[in-house]
Amino acid sequence: MIFLNGTEIDIKHFNDRTLDLKVDVNILLFGRCNTVKWLFDSNEELVALCFLVKHMQSKGINDIRLIMPYIPNARRDRVKDDNNVFTLKYFAEIINSLNFTSVEVLDPHSYVSEALIDRIKIVTPKEIIQKVLDEIGGDVVMFYPDEGAVKRYSTLFVNDFVFGMKHRDTKTRKIDNFSISGDTEAVKGKKVLMIDDICATGSTLSLAAGELKKIGAEELYVFVSHCEETILEGNLLDAITRLYTTDSIFRSAHPKIRVMNS
Repeated sequence: MIFLNGTEIDIKHFNDRTLDLKVDVNILLFGRCNTVKWLFDSNEELVALCFLVKHMQSKGINDIRLIMPYIPNARRDRVKDDNNVFTLKYFAEIINSLNFTSVEVLDPHSYVSEALIDRIKIVTPKEIIQKVLDEIGGDVVMFYPDEGAVKRYSTLFVNDFVFGMKHRDTKTRKIDNFSISGDTEAVKGKKVLMIDDICATGSTLSLAAGELKKIGAEELYVFVSHCEETILEGNLLDAITRLYTTDSIFRSAHPKIRVMNS
């Protein structure tokens, strides 16, 4: 989904499946900053974004801010051999070519993407997570699934926290051992909020949920900035009270999932 100054752009197609875009001139802001917000659904929207920005620039509008909570193609942030296409690099080059005044992203999954995108403005999920904490209520202990998450999030809050230690099989890359470290006594009888940047099926968090319950967690909640639809295929939702995420990429509905504005 692409929004221009708060109005969704209707992405239609001609019979040959090429894009048929129309932009109401009344929503354009001449002489002021225009805001384009892209909530990623498909790579086709990148083409629509390019056409939209070029259209605006043709009318003399060059002060354009892009809000892109989720960075598409960030999963391919490095190449292991010549068979891999470095899609994140080329995606970033396309975004940079559009000369946005700024590119605002939420809790990026890859540090490489931060380096590749020009004029990037990184927004932490602190305000969103605080709303989650307010909704959960009470004394909440934080859980971070690895040391990277500890570095990313622990300085944002004063809550007690514990974190995960995982070991992967070198051949299969599957986690064969998972443990909880830190002040584990703080977990007993408490609500625990597990926090991460992105989640697919939630397999790691499912392992963590089992370990947290073993050490006395009373209720388990999850917040992930970017939740993929495949979360519905895993077992995580069976182990927790509620999962919170943003509207960056999640489009489905589930009684245990609350989607918040990014």
